[in-house]
Amino acid sequence: MFRDDDPLLARVREVALGFPDAAEKVSHGRPAFFTTKVFCYYGGSQRVDGEWVSHEECVLVLPEEAERPALLEDERVFVPAYLGTTGWLGLDLAGAATDWREVAELLDASYRRTAGVRRVARLDG
Repeated sequence: MFRDDDPLLARVREVALGFPDAAEKVSHGRPAFFTTKVFCYYGGSQRVDGEWVSHEECVLVLPEEAERPALLEDERVFVPAYLGTTGWLGLDLAGAATDWREVAELLDASYRRTAGVRRVARLDG
């Protein structure tokens, strides 16, 4: 479901594995970045009018609840299958030039929501 030599995945790895105690595993056929809980998936899908739409080059993150409405106004953002019901969003990285600062901010917010207070304190320290 992914190519290990994908250059976008390499950039996501660089950002995600820079967080304290972050590691990578394959979960449901896709790269997942985690501490005790997953804070980012690479690749996902959504259901549109009963059809599956695959987003091979995207990140799935758990943003702050207050940020969801603004994020959903962006045409690159989608509600992913399965995880979307618990607040996760997808950001499609394919196509136009990706703003890696934006990606890093989204991963940071997702990490902070899932990593626990000690790891977040290490991140801030």
